[in-house]
Amino acid sequence: MKIINGGVCAAKGFTASGVHCGIRKNRTKRDISLIYSEKVATAAAVYTTNLVKGAPLTVTREHIKNGYAQAIICNSGNANTCNANGIEIAEKMSELLALELGIKADDVVVASTGVIGQPLNIEPIAAGIPMLRAALSSDGSADAAEGIMTTDTVKKEIAVEFTVGGKVCKIGGIAKGSGMIHPNMATMLVFITTDAAISAEMLAKALSSDIADTFNMVSVDGDTSTNDMVTVLANGMAGNAEIVAEGEDFSAFMKALNTVTVYLCRMIAADGEGATKLLECHVSGAADTKTAKTVAKSVICSSLTKAAMFGADANWGRVLCAIGYSGADVDVSRIGVSFKSAAGEIEVCRNGAGVDFSEEKAKEILLEKEIEILVTLDAGEASATAWGCDLTYDYVKINGDYRT
Repeated sequence: MKIINGGVCAAKGFTASGVHCGIRKNRTKRDISLIYSEKVATAAAVYTTNLVKGAPLTVTREHIKNGYAQAIICNSGNANTCNANGIEIAEKMSELLALELGIKADDVVVASTGVIGQPLNIEPIAAGIPMLRAALSSDGSADAAEGIMTTDTVKKEIAVEFTVGGKVCKIGGIAKGSGMIHPNMATMLVFITTDAAISAEMLAKALSSDIADTFNMVSVDGDTSTNDMVTVLANGMAGNAEIVAEGEDFSAFMKALNTVTVYLCRMIAADGEGATKLLECHVSGAADTKTAKTVAKSVICSSLTKAAMFGADANWGRVLCAIGYSGADVDVSRIGVSFKSAAGEIEVCRNGAGVDFSEEKAKEILLEKEIEILVTLDAGEASATAWGCDLTYDYVKINGDYRT
């Protein structure tokens, strides 16, 4: 398996585009995106657990309940959420796109992101759909990635090549996510495409299994979004024997999917609103996986720990504090904590108590852009990893005037 270029267009039969249609006032920003498969694909998705859900999620869930889709359309700048006519708009988007592409409206995945509760006008979207079709390209992944961005500062895309049953397959994805990022699924928009042949049932199984250790382990600010989802389309154009059960081929697919999702998780966490650092908390020696995940999430979600990382302050007590209120059943007297980065690694806590360490060296380590918080529980063999970011002044600035 190797990383390749192409994003959501790396797999055979997929094209994409992103244009400015007029939802955003800034004409230099793309605000609507399209991903299209020349063949109907098997489809799977997971959705936000927030009880307040964007209308596109309801429509998409209905559209792909048969396990198939052929196109994904997503607007940014104004979320189709808490609108009285939200379902109508989402269905209209599907119908207009279907007419333009010559496909069935039920084969369209609809998504939307941006400000919540603002009226969304269908007119700019209707005007943009022909432009989207005209702009479809095998090089369009980057434009599509840009078209779904909100407060993101960087485009997020990746693709990998892998082998299934002797056939070369490709899988790629784009994502948006910077604020309102918190477990559990989903707290961002992620669109993944592959030319591997896999049944809808196994695709759904692969996705639901993967997110438990990837997107559900990402937190930026503790707010679970209302409109977001992760969707995968698999059109089978690689020509492999269809994956219909667990086994060597399914494992190969799962590994490739996980490579894509972990990469996007790290990009989303690193691009948290106002963030300057990517935080990765790795918990080892847990009695079971549930405990490891609970501890890792709690550390990543701790505002005090996040603030300390921003200030390059090796305040390890905040890590223990987060573990203590996590609800996990751990023996505090056996906990160890170290900080690690490109500048080195330093132990700061052993057996639940502080150890002598160089504050100067610790600061040097914590000034790096990517920081690992290593927690050992000395109670078993289970482990887990969670991703987040530091908490900065800019987070408040960004969200203090988000609508204006």
